Amino acid sequence: MDKNKDIKVSCKSGECSERMTEREEKLKKGLITRLNRVEGQVRGIKGMIEKDAYCDDVFHQIAAAQSALNSVSKLVLENHIKGCLVKKIRAGEDEIVDELLITIGKLL
Repeated sequence: MDKNKDIKVSCKSGECSERMTEREEKLKKGLITRLNRVEGQVRGIKGMIEKDAYCDDVFHQIAAAQSALNSVSKLVLENHIKGCLVKKIRAGEDEIVDELLITIGKLL
């Protein structure tokens, strides 16, 4: 089974989506670990604001959270390009390149 393939799905848990990507368990666990750290960083920033922390200290924590999210984005993008994108281009679905360009534009 191709771990990086797009699959059609129906509604589940009240959420409907036509597209999903199955990710290898190792990648998924790594992404979740990183996102849990980001979540903790954001809670920490919120606490700093509540305690009237010095602005420069808050900015440093915001920069760290942004860097961590950028790291997550890079891993998801790499997985998308090596898996979903290559598969769709090989299947003749060249419009996926336009989708990727729009996505990269949003990330930049």
